[in-house]
Amino acid sequence: MKFNSIATKALLFIVLSLFVFLRSNAPGQEQIFPAYGVGKIEVRLYTDYFCPPCRNMEPAVEPILKDLIKNNVIRLTLVDVPLSRQSILYTRYFLYALKSKNDPEHAIKIRKILFETAEAGSVTTQEQIEKHLRSKEIPFHPFDLKSAFDRFNVLIREDHINATPTCVIIKSGKKEVFSGGEDIVNALRRLR
Repeated sequence: MKFNSIATKALLFIVLSLFVFLRSNAPGQEQIFPAYGVGKIEVRLYTDYFCPPCRNMEPAVEPILKDLIKNNVIRLTLVDVPLSRQSILYTRYFLYALKSKNDPEHAIKIRKILFETAEAGSVTTQEQIEKHLRSKEIPFHPFDLKSAFDRFNVLIREDHINATPTCVIIKSGKKEVFSGGEDIVNALRRLR
């Protein structure tokens, strides 16, 4: 999903600003962030739950990411990019669900559920998403999201993200950017 017009970029800036300032009411709790692995190669995967190309890419990317993390090849950071009105809500509950178990397997499972839920389009409120996650037996625990949202915002700016899906790979000090599902899958496969 590309956003090239000035109006769209301005809207993204506004949404990112809101993204940073939206918080839950549980200050002082431990911060959770979706970063995994200890490999020498840094991978940042930028997606939006409401982006069809992101959703279509996920089944191919999941096993590759799991393998690269398991074999200590990469350090993966999953970055949610707020391109749709509902993105912030979904991101909040993604992070809330990580509070109970913050590991790559659980993160990928939650993302899969949220991508499927976004595609269905019927879950649009806090009450609906909570009910849906409970029906999938996914525990979630609200906490202060400011530091996680701040980190997302910094990475989005640092990597000049203007489309999803985008993958940034930093290897031996060299940064490469890949956009689109097929290019991302191929780039990740080459890291094996």
